[in-house]
Amino acid sequence: MHNTVHFILQGKGGIGKTLVSTILAQWLAPKDETALRCFDTDQENATFSRYKAMNVKHVPVMTDNRMIDPKRFDALMIDILEEEGNCVVDNGANTFSPLMAYLLENDCFALLEESGRKVYVHVIVGGGDTLHDTAMGFVSTAKSTNVPLVLWENEHFGLLQSASGKQFTNSATYEDNAKRVVGRVVLSQRNADTFGADLKKMNIARLTADEVRASEKFNVMEKQRIKVVFRDLFEQLDKVQW
Repeated sequence: MHNTVHFILQGKGGIGKTLVSTILAQWLAPKDETALRCFDTDQENATFSRYKAMNVKHVPVMTDNRMIDPKRFDALMIDILEEEGNCVVDNGANTFSPLMAYLLENDCFALLEESGRKVYVHVIVGGGDTLHDTAMGFVSTAKSTNVPLVLWENEHFGLLQSASGKQFTNSATYEDNAKRVVGRVVLSQRNADTFGADLKKMNIARLTADEVRASEKFNVMEKQRIKVVFRDLFEQLDKVQW
C-alpha cells in the first residue's frame, strides 16, 4: 500500500476518532518502506500528536483569537502532496465542519486523486446513546463525498442497534449508502475490568502496541490482552477492499 490518504471524519466529539487514528497508523506503518506521516488538526484536544512514536505533526488552523482560519488547511494539503507515502489525518469535532467545507470547496479529494493518492474517509458510528448522532454523521459524510468509506463500528458505548433491536447495518440509513463502504471494522465491546482497563492504561500512556510489548510497566497478561485486541483489528483491516 503506497500513497494513500486516510481522513478520520465524524462531527461528534468523544466517539473515538483518535483511537481509530492510532490503530490505523499502527496497521499502516509497516505496509510501505516510505515513512508513514500522521497529522492532527484537532485544536482543543490534540491527543493524536501526543503519541511520540508516531511522530504526529500538529496542524495549527486556529488564529490567536481562537477562530479557525480555513486557509491554514493549505499547509496540511501541501504537506500531503509534497512527499510520497501514506498519511493519516485525525480531525477533531471542533474542526470537522471547517475541514469538510475546505475539502469540498477546494475539490481536495479530486486533487489528491489526480496527484496519485488514493483517498479513504473513515467514519465512526457508535452504539447506545451515540447511535443516532453518529449515524447522521455517517450519512452526511457519505452524501457529501464520493471517495471510498471505511465504517468503524464502536461498541464501547453500547451495541449498534435501535430500541427495537434492529442493527445499524441492516437499517435503511446504512443500506442507502452501503455501496460506498469498502470495509467495516468493529471496535468490539470487551470485558471492561480486563481488556478495557488494559487499553485505558495503554491509551493514557500514549503508547503503541509495540511499545506496550517492550514495556516493563505491563505484565504478561496485560500484554496478551492488548495483543489479542490488535490482532483482531489488524485482521479486520486486512480484509478491507483497499
